[in-house]
Amino acid sequence: MTEYPEGAPCWADAMFADVEAAKTFYADVLGWTFGEASSQYGNYTQAYSGGKAVAAVVPPMPGGEAPSQWCLYFASPDAAATAEKIKSAGGELVMEPMQVGTFGTMVIAKEPSGAVFGVWQPGEHKGFEKTGEPGSFAWAEVFSRNVGKVDGFLPKVFPYEVQQMDMGDSPEGADMDFKIFSLGGRGPENAVLGRMGMGDEFPPEIPSYVQVYFGVPDCDEAVSKAQKLGGQLHFGPMDSPFGRFAALTDQQGAAFAVIDMSKTSGEMPQMKDDRA
Repeated sequence: MTEYPEGAPCWADAMFADVEAAKTFYADVLGWTFGEASSQYGNYTQAYSGGKAVAAVVPPMPGGEAPSQWCLYFASPDAAATAEKIKSAGGELVMEPMQVGTFGTMVIAKEPSGAVFGVWQPGEHKGFEKTGEPGSFAWAEVFSRNVGKVDGFLPKVFPYEVQQMDMGDSPEGADMDFKIFSLGGRGPENAVLGRMGMGDEFPPEIPSYVQVYFGVPDCDEAVSKAQKLGGQLHFGPMDSPFGRFAALTDQQGAAFAVIDMSKTSGEMPQMKDDRA
């Protein structure tokens, strides 16, 4: 099974007040099946696509009232060392390094502008068993109102190289502030994470967050299924050089996005080196 390099997205899970409703929703929208709940680990339940582990769902801890949301985990060879980097770079630890049996060690943190993310040091559980295919993790972006804080933080915690997307003279991209974080060299083939500046089109009550994209065979069909099950469409479907995508929330309010990577449109944008 793949060992993910430091800083690469390696796992995603979500906490839901109604886990059974979440399972029904994602089974229909993303085609997932689910394993047995692990009572030893708070009824943590893995999701599968084609028999391969792609995510997990879990109920809130007893007495806890956390909002339903997806959490993306980044790989680390040493979760405790990464936790120290997070603190020294101005982030906040929501959960200190915690060993999860023989599976690995986790950290939950916030970057300085407020987006929550996880860190995973693998043991027996390496992470996603497939990516970049329908039913599995495809991409992720940090949405932030204070991009300077994010841009200063991430390369101090993970070994990222940073590039700014050059929108050229594109009128629709005139106000877009988008950066790409890469591992092992620059260029689209090494990109692992995007960062998008949040403008006035985002309601002020929406905090900084990490948007997780899941691959689907048909974006419009996935949106239709989500809406029929009580999900809400917030953006798209829209064609792009990366695929046809849409941003949604499920019926419990957790934000996610779907993308049909086989349906691309337009020229790939140019990237320019970020020397900030």
